[in-house]
Amino acid sequence: MEIEKKKVIGSKLFEEIDVPSIYEYGEVTFGVKLADIFYFEITDSVRLLETQYLLHPECRHLETKTKIYRNIILGSYLIIYRIKSNQIQVLRAFHGSRSPKIIKSVRKIKI
Repeated sequence: MEIEKKKVIGSKLFEEIDVPSIYEYGEVTFGVKLADIFYFEITDSVRLLETQYLLHPECRHLETKTKIYRNIILGSYLIIYRIKSNQIQVLRAFHGSRSPKIIKSVRKIKI
């Protein structure tokens, strides 16, 4: 059984705020080399969503009957995405220690 390939689209918040701030934090804390490695892990994981969007678990903070909200777990970070009929919408990347209330706000993100 072949899984349908879907276009992956990142939200403005994910691409312009979350990923750069994760990179900057990694650069300051662990150095450029490890920040680069983690950045490439993020981008590769997101790129692979076009065919592997069902591989990751449902986001426990955003449970639905259809299980459209899922998350990639990378280290201490959750990358939350939404499965739509024709695309995958990457919504936000949060540190795992963030409040569930803040994580639940991703439902309101429009792409």
